[in-house]
Amino acid sequence: MDNIINARGLSCPQPVIMTVNEIKKVKNGTIVIMVDTDTAKENVSRASKAQGWEIANVEPEEDGYRVTITKED
Repeated sequence: MDNIINARGLSCPQPVIMTVNEIKKVKNGTIVIMVDTDTAKENVSRASKAQGWEIANVEPEEDGYRVTITKED
């Protein structure tokens, strides 16, 4: 099951902090982060890559973006 972070309505750096905290907690697998601004999308993607995770998918949604990150064992 995917871990889901709903960071819509939050301004940076809050979505990044939530993402990094989840990364530290789950270590690997799939995390879906929902954000509502281009800035949050870019910052979450950059922070995820810096933590060694891959950006698997970025899907635009009517109220923002769904960023899916993954990391194998």
